[in-house]
Amino acid sequence: MLIGIGCDPNASDLKAVLARYAVELGHAVRDFGSAAPLCPLPAINVAESVARGEVDRGVVLCGTGIGVSIAANKVKGAYCALLMDSYQAERAQLSNSANMIAMGAQVIGPETAKRLLRDYLAVAYEPS
Repeated sequence: MLIGIGCDPNASDLKAVLARYAVELGHAVRDFGSAAPLCPLPAINVAESVARGEVDRGVVLCGTGIGVSIAANKVKGAYCALLMDSYQAERAQLSNSANMIAMGAQVIGPETAKRLLRDYLAVAYEPS
């Protein structure tokens, strides 16, 4: 899968960790950067790319994950779930067909974030 990833400056370190980890998991990554001073811009850029089908799934990050999830969900065709645990990571895809996830760099650590990314990318929505 091609994963789009972007963040605000509060989460640039976590973005780098997750981008490397996605590649380790066998995915390609398109980095949308982290230079925007406010979280909505990178989240919207990733969400628009997901909605247009340019990337398969998106990952957006800020301090809490709240701002990027709100911004991403304003884009038609983007469905972003804010994750805190592995059950949410799986259900975001299995129950809700979320094509994006959001996480907060100031509320979860890098190992948890890696586990959430792995669990989210490991499953696919199957309509009943």
